Amino acid sequence: MTNPPPAPEPAAAAEVPTDSAEFASADSRLPGPRQPRPDRRVTLRSDLRASWPDGLVALLVTAAVFVLLYIRIRNKTSSTVSVMPFMADAGGFWMYFLSQAFGWSALLWAWGTVILGLLLSGPRPGRLPLSAPRLERLHRTTSLNTIALITAHALLFGAELVRHSTASWNSALTTAFIETFVPGGYDSGTGQIAIPVGQAALYLAIPLGLLFYVRHRIGPKTWRVLHRFVIVVYVLSVWHTLLYGTNVWYDGWFRTSVWLLQLPIAALLLLRLLRPARRSEKLLPPGATASRTGWALRLGGRLAVVGVMVALVVVVVSGNDGGRTVPPDDTSSTHNHD
Repeated sequence: MTNPPPAPEPAAAAEVPTDSAEFASADSRLPGPRQPRPDRRVTLRSDLRASWPDGLVALLVTAAVFVLLYIRIRNKTSSTVSVMPFMADAGGFWMYFLSQAFGWSALLWAWGTVILGLLLSGPRPGRLPLSAPRLERLHRTTSLNTIALITAHALLFGAELVRHSTASWNSALTTAFIETFVPGGYDSGTGQIAIPVGQAALYLAIPLGLLFYVRHRIGPKTWRVLHRFVIVVYVLSVWHTLLYGTNVWYDGWFRTSVWLLQLPIAALLLLRLLRPARRSEKLLPPGATASRTGWALRLGGRLAVVGVMVALVVVVVSGNDGGRTVPPDDTSSTHNHD
C-alpha cells in the first residue's frame, strides 16, 4: 500500500531545542559563577527521546484505521473485497489490513511533516499555535515517526507473504524479502510498478530524513540541496498509494480526497518558491545574482508548481482522478496483490 516518507527542510543549522534554550536562559540568571552551557547541537538521540508522544498518537491513529478497515472488510463494504474477493476473510488476513493501516498513517504523517517543513522554511503566518523552536522539533519528530511507520508498513507486508506461503520457512522468508524490499522482485499485476515506486520512496526517505543529524559534517549547503529532494519522496508515496491502495482503487470521494489533500502542499510550495528566505533563491532579473540558466530553472520550477496546482483543481472538480470504474456486483476484479 502506502510508503510514504518524511519531509522538507527541518530546522536551521543554528537551531536550539526549546528545553536546552530555556535551561541556558534560566542558568544565566543564577548568582555565583556562570555555569557551562549545555550542548546546543540537536542530536538524533534527543529527537528520538522527544518523539514518543507523537509516536504514541501515530500508533493510536493506526489502531483506529485498522479497526475501521477490519469492520469494513467484515461487512463487505470495502473496495478491497471487490479488488481481492478472497480477502473477505477478515480474520485470515488481519496482518495485511494492519499493514494497510500503517501505510495510511505513514502517508498522513508524511503529509503533516511536509506541511510543517514548508511552513518553517517559507514565509510564516503572523501567528502560529506553537513557537518556532517547538514547531521545528515537532517537524523532526514527525519525520522520524514517518520513517518508523513506513518501515512497519513494509515489514508487515512481508510478514503477511511469509504467513501465507506454503514453502519451507527459509524459502518463504527469502521470497518475501525479495518481493518486499528488492526492486523488480514483485512481478504480479499492478505491483510490478506500484511496489518499486513505494520502495524508492522508502529508500530515499531514510537517508534524506536522517541527513539532518550529520549536516555539520557534510556541510549545510550540501544538506539543503539534498533535503529538497524530500518532496520527490512524498510524490512517490502518494503515487504508490493511488496505484496500489485498494481502499482508493475505484472512483469515489475517498480517492478524490487524497488528490484534494495535495492542494495545500502545492500552495505552500509555490509560496515558498515565490518568497524564499534566502536572497540567492529569489527570482531576480537574469544576471543580477545568477546565470541565465539558474534564472530559467527557478522560473521553470515556479511555473511547474502552478501547473500542478491547476491540474489538482481540475482533477478534484471534474472527478477524473484516475480511479477504475466499480465493477458490477457479480464481477470479480482480476487484480491480485499476491
